[in-house]
Amino acid sequence: MIGRGEDSRAERGWYPPSRPLAVSGGIRARSQRGAIGERWWSRRFIDVLESFGMTGRLQRGRRYARAGQVLELEISSGYVTARVQGSRAAPYKVRIQVLPLTTSQWQRVEQALAGQALFRAKLLAGEMPAEIEDVFADCGTPLFPRSDHDLDMRCSCPDWGVPCKHLAAVCYVLAERFDDDPFCMLSWRGRDRDALLASLRRSPAAAPEQTRQVIDVRAAQLAECLDGFWSPGLSTARLRGLPAVPATAPDLLLRMLEPPAVRTGGKDLAVLLAPAYERLAGAQS
Repeated sequence: MIGRGEDSRAERGWYPPSRPLAVSGGIRARSQRGAIGERWWSRRFIDVLESFGMTGRLQRGRRYARAGQVLELEISSGYVTARVQGSRAAPYKVRIQVLPLTTSQWQRVEQALAGQALFRAKLLAGEMPAEIEDVFADCGTPLFPRSDHDLDMRCSCPDWGVPCKHLAAVCYVLAERFDDDPFCMLSWRGRDRDALLASLRRSPAAAPEQTRQVIDVRAAQLAECLDGFWSPGLSTARLRGLPAVPATAPDLLLRMLEPPAVRTGGKDLAVLLAPAYERLAGAQS
């Protein structure tokens, strides 16, 4: 819906858009040109925002984000709240709401993630596996908003259009927050980092049924597949197009296990051991 506020009148040519008041100490987007959002998960979120249309508002929102007009931003279960400095003296209040997963929905997701050793290891190492989107979808709980209907976006500015430039600015800054810490996205959907990792550590790496299926797999005899044994199975072009596999964190084992109940000098033993693991990994490379 096109709003009737300042932004809408400016778009229709009634008068030039107002200029925001300059601020210092705001949250300035790192990307100063081109697309905002570097990781696949932040780009997926931005794709939803840009599917709204409203090209003019999104462009002004990017300018606001790059100028540091977003003064503060907080993420909690179901909510993103922020303040954005516009052309008026008082900053505008912005709220973006999404429906969090229920307790039972999170239990299904956590069981599915724990049942896949690779997903479990990557999450415990602080990485976000691309396949996690499919896990959420298979559990009937999409990870990302699928359309504007999945988001309730509100701003205290006089523009009635959604998203206004202040909402758009917050979304772009939020995307870079997701770049820095993908667990913020999961926290927005109702499960913070510590709770999720604690659940994955308690869960077995794989269910007995899955283990039996792996053992029962029968491979072809070597003599039957000599012709294609050394073939990669994919063309050279497709192999180049595959995303690079990130290196495993040197302290992955420390992250996967429960923190030891040992403290030295007031610090957890795992924290003290992490630099040693880093040095050992460097010596092996």
